[in-house]
Amino acid sequence: MENLLETINSPKDLRGLSVEQLEHLADEMRDFVTHSVSQTGGHLASNLGIIELTIAMHRVFDFQKDRLLWDVGHQCYAHKILTGRKDRFCQLRQEGGLSGFPSPDESDCDVFSVGHAGTSIATALGMALGAQHNQTDEKIVALVGDASIVNGLSFEALNNTGLVKRQMLIVLNDNSMAIDVTQGAMAGFLSRVRLSHTYEDIRKTTNRILEHLPLVGKPMEEAIENVKKTLRMANTPSRLFESMNIPYFGPVDGHDIGSLIELFGALSHLDRPAILHVYTRKGKGYSPADDDPRKYHSTGPFEVNGDTGSPDREQRSFTAAFGDAVAELGQRDSRIAAITAAMSDGTGLAKFRQQFPQRYYDVGIAESVAVDIAAGLARQGLRPVVCIYSTFLQRGFDQIFQEASLQNLPVTFCIDRAGAVGSDGPTHHGFLDIGFLRMLPNLTVAAPADERELKAALYAAAAGSGPFAIRYPRDTVPVIPENTDAYAVGKSAVVRRGDSEFVLVTLGPLLKEALDAAEQLQKQGIRVTVVNARFAKPIDAALAEWFAQGKTVILAEDGCITGGFGSAVLERMLQIAAERNNPALRQTIGKAVLLGAPDSFVPAANRGRQLEWMGLTAQKLAQIVLELHSPTNPVQILK
Repeated sequence: MENLLETINSPKDLRGLSVEQLEHLADEMRDFVTHSVSQTGGHLASNLGIIELTIAMHRVFDFQKDRLLWDVGHQCYAHKILTGRKDRFCQLRQEGGLSGFPSPDESDCDVFSVGHAGTSIATALGMALGAQHNQTDEKIVALVGDASIVNGLSFEALNNTGLVKRQMLIVLNDNSMAIDVTQGAMAGFLSRVRLSHTYEDIRKTTNRILEHLPLVGKPMEEAIENVKKTLRMANTPSRLFESMNIPYFGPVDGHDIGSLIELFGALSHLDRPAILHVYTRKGKGYSPADDDPRKYHSTGPFEVNGDTGSPDREQRSFTAAFGDAVAELGQRDSRIAAITAAMSDGTGLAKFRQQFPQRYYDVGIAESVAVDIAAGLARQGLRPVVCIYSTFLQRGFDQIFQEASLQNLPVTFCIDRAGAVGSDGPTHHGFLDIGFLRMLPNLTVAAPADERELKAALYAAAAGSGPFAIRYPRDTVPVIPENTDAYAVGKSAVVRRGDSEFVLVTLGPLLKEALDAAEQLQKQGIRVTVVNARFAKPIDAALAEWFAQGKTVILAEDGCITGGFGSAVLERMLQIAAERNNPALRQTIGKAVLLGAPDSFVPAANRGRQLEWMGLTAQKLAQIVLELHSPTNPVQILK
């Protein structure tokens, strides 16, 4: 058969193809995605599993007029291929290239930039209500995963679908997994349904639904009642959805393009919100990803040798270092419990899970619940460790405030992917955690520079009596032989002393960049002092001495300048100046330079490039000092 993918430049090109041709196209797209991701890295398994479903949706709906809401967005590769972006896949997740998530900047077919889970039903609900208000006839489709539908926001949105008096279709893509195996009662419910259905059952279910769905104009109530009677829905998830007055159809085969086209065609005419439950296979078509979809959820470049491809292996990371440290701590202290939100491997908890299964909890994509469970454990005398990526911890802010900070409970927040995350881009950067955590009373915020400090921070948190946050990046752990001072909560460390007017104060692993910059500057006769701040809260009062000496203090953080570490230092210095009645100290604070993420969204690129943009690499730090040393050259920090 001809190479069909070359002829597809927009969804309109699907219209004249037969089901057999569409099936062949799905195979071509699966090969295309596998080979593209092997070159650039990206989310592989989930995208291989959703290709037929995506083709069928685009065959029936016109998403330049109709609206498609993704949940989560990393499964959108086939959608991007069909909407005119396949020629840019060589730059997937690269600087200046194609986003790994839906992006309205790229296409009118993308409605929201989507990186978090649980949002599609709620935003679809809003769009359906907007269309209802405007009296327009666009179709609204929300594509939600089985792991995302257990999110609290999804349930809140389902509870409000009664507000909608028009078409709105929720497609539940059930592949039994998120990044890890889906957790919780809802997941168990779907799993029992999945195991109770053979392929023949699913095929018959599809036929029965199609037999009883209405043609245009046929009464909706009669059609739904006929489907209920025929499918004996008491044995399906409709027990849950029907109790919320949401018509449920399924489960059906998510790889049967012909049936999916018929189903979408019929369901597009419904006059109320409805759910279509489809089964898909994560990793379908590429054996390594099919056999181990967790391993191939998100991968760097890898070699595709028949069916023997494997993701690349990184050097020792902060995640791995944390995983070893928390397992060791769990061995020493039986009060240690670990909690994650569907990210066991991603947060480094695999070893802890294996060694202490009775003290390990995966709550699924429910970060708020993770925080409150931890608070309950802490109230019972345990020392819970909550392991969540920075970007996702934002979803639990109110719980951190109410149940951890306000109660002053010993909950440890281990915040992976803090700072710039590289190719995942704006939805996943961890720039905000310093700002939203440091405002909370009782809470300590640490940023270890290396593995020794990461372990020390974890042990200090477990020994403390209040909430404690430890932030670290998605990066290799630097080796910093000079960083030998004893670790004490709230205390900084002078790692290198110089006699020039410049002091580099860094937070976290940027210490390595500052030391490398100091080496470069020494060759040019400038000996700078390098200070490892270690904490974003509390700020060490000893930092005031550098300001008091009239030094130019450069404050560097892998976080947002607005409300971040640098701001915290300046606030603390002003407070100290007032306490000491020292106008000279207040005046020298004005010489400080703040480096970090700008008040704008940082695009996708590799992490090193993003740090360069923010002035946080050794070369950039040295350049900034040289420009300050030669005042005729103005400092240009953020482009």
